[in-house]
Amino acid sequence: MSASAILIVLITLFFPPVGVLIVAGCGTDFCINLCLTILGFLPGHVHAFYIEYVYYKRREDAARGIYDSRPAPGVYSEKVQAAGVQQGATDVAV
Repeated sequence: MSASAILIVLITLFFPPVGVLIVAGCGTDFCINLCLTILGFLPGHVHAFYIEYVYYKRREDAARGIYDSRPAPGVYSEKVQAAGVQQGATDVAV
């Protein structure tokens, strides 16, 4: 587990929407997590840790060369779905 993942988990323990904001950006997943946290702290935690799990799992798989094209259920952020990896991008030297 990387230092950034540990830091995000620690942030998520105290305020789940901030962890989702860091991983997924300001979008649907953040709004859902904010609502869940307002309605109950535990649902906000469960959702935040699920988003972070999907992000880091897909990131580790991408590092191994495994790309899952199926979208993760309940995740609306393309950044999380692609684990921050731009698919189809190639490096071209000019």
